[in-house]
Amino acid sequence: MFTNVRDQLRATLDEITEAGLLKPERVIGTPQSSRVSVAGQEVLNFCANNYLGLADHPEVIEAAKRALDRWGFGMASVRFICGTQEVHKELEARLSDFLGMEDTVLYSSCFDANGGVFETLLDGQDAVISDALNHASIIDGIRLSKARRYRYANRDMAELEARLKEAADARRRLIVTDGVFSMDGYLAPLADICDLADRYDAMVMVDDSHAVGFVGPTGRGTPELHGVTERIDIITGTLGKALGGASGGYVSGRKEICDLLRQRSRPYLFSNSLAPAIAATSLRILDLLETTSEAREQLRANTERFRSRMTEAGFDILPGDHPIVPVMIGDAAEAGAMAERLLELGVYVIGFSYPVVPHGQARIRVQLSAAHTAADVDRAVDAFIQARG
Repeated sequence: MFTNVRDQLRATLDEITEAGLLKPERVIGTPQSSRVSVAGQEVLNFCANNYLGLADHPEVIEAAKRALDRWGFGMASVRFICGTQEVHKELEARLSDFLGMEDTVLYSSCFDANGGVFETLLDGQDAVISDALNHASIIDGIRLSKARRYRYANRDMAELEARLKEAADARRRLIVTDGVFSMDGYLAPLADICDLADRYDAMVMVDDSHAVGFVGPTGRGTPELHGVTERIDIITGTLGKALGGASGGYVSGRKEICDLLRQRSRPYLFSNSLAPAIAATSLRILDLLETTSEAREQLRANTERFRSRMTEAGFDILPGDHPIVPVMIGDAAEAGAMAERLLELGVYVIGFSYPVVPHGQARIRVQLSAAHTAADVDRAVDAFIQARG
């Protein structure tokens, strides 16, 4: 049987390769950092989600070592059997306080967090209204529920209002959006979304994975930036980007929502507990975020410098002030070729094309980090200019 399947799969892989859409995995021979070794070559890393440079921060590494000695390596269990340690409950309480929410539930990833929300809260009597550019984990999570599904064009408030009117007869209405859209660096207009939610009696859910830790005056994310924290019902996020870059996710929100997730959310009930070393290290990371703003300030300076210099050099970059900076190329093969040329020049970036982004909108997504120096940023811009030819 598999002989026929093998031929079909190979044909599909050949089509992906011929279209210039193959996504090779680069093997890194060093810890995650602003500089990494790729195929034996030291290169500047401008494609990781290591926004605050904490992935290899000495204090973070030391906290992880201490946590291994104190709490062990793994739980070998799910939370409700024998997988809950004091450190898990402490992290949930700290995240709730940091985000301004009533309660928090830890998951093994934000993908699992998004996968566990909709099916638990919504059924066929309810409606979910989702931004068209929401993350794949939100899309998959919605598919798992029996709720009626509505979609509105990215950040289009007129269309969101139209969808809310269509869902007026639903028992529950849930608007869901990314706080920051990861392929564009655009921010959701949360104040306008909350206004519409109030008008049409809807709940609001925000996936703030690309914001928590560095967006907003104190790094508490897009709800803080827009001044709507108390109006948000659910925040999902990750510990795997700005908050250390390891793994783990969470749902933070209204107490009753979190209570129900602990009883019925399948990824929570049937997945091993978050590794205790990650939970304990995340507590140390929250300490760092609450005691210094140096990394956030450096990240903002690096972002402004890169965006300004790339604009001056004539590159087509999407507007904004987020450290995700899409350099628009258009053609998928051309984006891939430019990323390869940049790697040869010592700058590690990735070309993104369909199906990650729409046809004809291929790009190189540059991601700035607080670990980059001004000289690193300038070197990256100079490499783009050289690669352009």
